Formats: sequence, structure tokens, C-alpha cells
Amino acid sequence: MKVGLVGFASAGKTTVFNTLTGLSAEVGGYAKNTNIGVIQVPDPRVEKLSQIFNSKKKTLARIEFVDVAGPESKEASGLDQKLINAIREVEALVLVLRAFETPMLASGPDLVRDLENFEAELAISDLVQVENRLERIMKEKALEREKDVFTRTKAHLEASKPLRTFALRTDEIALFANFRFLSQKPLLLLVNLPEDQIAKGASAEFKTAAPARGLQFIEMGANAEMEIAQLDAENQKEFLAHLGITEPARNRFIRSAYELLDLISFLTMGEDESRAWTIKRGMSAQKAGGRIHTDIERGFIRAEVISYADFIALGSEAKCREAGKLRLEGKEYIVQDGDIMSFRFNV
Repeated sequence: MKVGLVGFASAGKTTVFNTLTGLSAEVGGYAKNTNIGVIQVPDPRVEKLSQIFNSKKKTLARIEFVDVAGPESKEASGLDQKLINAIREVEALVLVLRAFETPMLASGPDLVRDLENFEAELAISDLVQVENRLERIMKEKALEREKDVFTRTKAHLEASKPLRTFALRTDEIALFANFRFLSQKPLLLLVNLPEDQIAKGASAEFKTAAPARGLQFIEMGANAEMEIAQLDAENQKEFLAHLGITEPARNRFIRSAYELLDLISFLTMGEDESRAWTIKRGMSAQKAGGRIHTDIERGFIRAEVISYADFIALGSEAKCREAGKLRLEGKEYIVQDGDIMSFRFNV
């Protein structure tokens, strides 16, 4: 999973990046570098399977973060091409919103203002693409069937609505596939709080505005949590409790990101490797096999499936088979979170 950290300059994106990844990228209002980091997604199921099989290798799911410098201020004349290109390459966006004062900016923090302004920037970029497409449609008769959907898309954007709220018919989905519209991507909000407001949280106005837009948010005191992340486990607990935080921001973020993207994990196990494979909820067994190797999807025959709970309760694959808890499923089977799977295929 690839996630883009976005937002206006001086919102603390790189501090958030360092907090989540454990890296030490340069921070500051004038940082211009693109930072890339990866975190592993904690999964006690993989840990347990690895212990049972004494696996040579243990592989957790991963989240890759891309942190790109944002516009200098809310008055910026648009997103630069470097940022647009970076956003197009990610699966989801995390918009970091500043809730603290900074001498680098003349204006004070305003979460709702910055949310509205950044969403407007995304929509403007998409609108340029849509208008260009409509111009081409008008010139080429072969594209006439696209006219209706892009005309509706244009009206939706001009009404200041992001494309993630735009309803596409089934036969129109393919028409959108190659455009990678910015405002169509899932968006999670991250409110970056000063240390003295961590317990209180975001403003009441913002807590109303975000859900009204259909958006989830998490809160973080990025500066404080970046320092806490460098402590040992015992001291981390003490400092988090002092700030009124029940668990580190990384754990809260991972749960929110998985929920936002509607992700689940299926598992594979054995002496060579125990591993979590992340997929979209609702994916078929055949498509899930393709995450391991394209040959599995192409030559899929059937999948052997055991639920993680059944495997742990019974203690072995053989006992699951004896108890009828090992199932043979076809290519249309919808994979469930925690399914332990092995695939039969022929190419």
C-alpha cells in the first residue's frame, strides 16, 4: 500500500513522516525533498504462525509513505507538477492539517479553511484534465460515448465536490481508469496538534465539518510523538499516558488507513516463510492468488482455506483437515480476513 502525505507547507508533514516511519528526514518550512519510507504493519497472526513453523522468514504487510513538499501557503496558485505527479502514483492520501501556531506563516491555524482550500486545489487539477478531455471528445467522433460521463464530471467538480463522491455506472468505471484523478483518491485527515492541545483535540467546528464531508480523521501531536517513538517501550508508555494518549500514533494510523482503503490480509505459512498478503475486501480467491504470483491467477484450480482461528484452536493443518475445517474453494470464493491459504494451479 502506497500512501501520500500531503498538505500545505509548515503543516508538519515531514515530522509526521518521521513519526510514522522512524526515519530522520530533514524538517522545516523550506524542506523541498521527496521523502520515502516504509513501515511494517504489526500482525500477531504472522508472529504466531512463524513461531509454530519456526519459519526461516517472516514477512509482514507494508505501508509505503511518500512525503512531498506542499504549496507554500493557502494562497498558492495551484499544485506544482512535481506534487501532482507524486499524488497520482499513490493509492490514498493523508492530508496533514496544522493546528498549531508557527512564525513561518502570518495566518493562524484554521483546520476547516485548510481542508477546504486543499480539496479545492485537488479539484482544480482534476477539472483541467476533464476540460481537456471534453475538448478532445468534441473533436473526435469515436469518443462520443464519453461525452455524458465527462460532462457530468465537470459539473460535479464545478460544484466544489471531490470525485470520490461522484457516482459512476458500472460501464463508466473503465473510462476513468487511466486518468488517476486526484480528488477521486481515498482521503484521510491527520490533525497535527501542539502538545498542550493533544488531550483536548481538534476544534468543534472541524469535528463537525470533516464527517459532513464523509471524511475520517485522526489526531496526533507529531513533535511529541516523534520524540516518544525514540524511547524504549516502558518509557513510551509513561510519556503517552502523561499526554493522555492510549497508544502510539503509528498503530492508530495503520488501523485508520486499513479501514479507509477497506483492506484485509490473508496468510500463508510454512517452514520457509510465514506471511501476510494485503488485499481489498471482497477480492476473489483467484485474484488473491495473483498477489503471490501471476501464474497462480492464470492457472488457478482451487484454494485450500483454513481460518486462522480454527488453525490456532486445533493446532495443525492435519487436525483441521480431520475436523472438516480445511475447505477447498473455487476461484469465485471471497477471501476473508485471516484466511490461511494455499493454492493449486497449473500453467
